[in-house]
Amino acid sequence: MGKIKIKKDDKILVIAGEHKGAEGKVVKVIRDKNKAIIEGVNLIKKHAKPSAQNPQGGIIEKEAPIHISNLSLTTAEGEATRVGFREEDGNKVRFSKKNNEVV
Repeated sequence: MGKIKIKKDDKILVIAGEHKGAEGKVVKVIRDKNKAIIEGVNLIKKHAKPSAQNPQGGIIEKEAPIHISNLSLTTAEGEATRVGFREEDGNKVRFSKKNNEVV
């Protein structure tokens, strides 16, 4: 397993798979499975029984996880970029390899 370079609240672009080209914000990173849940991307329909939280039951749409290898961080302009690490003032920071800006 490589290092996961995507964190919660990052803006990402899906670069491969069924949802290629979709953009969104990272809601959750599942480290042990190398997957992330992206807001509004990879929606699935789930049949739910009536419960206390959902007394009606029915079909619920929710986001399913996408593998991290199919995601790329975006720059401020919305272009896909790779991520690097460097040290600035004694702190480890992530930076965009496309335009050398700190993420």
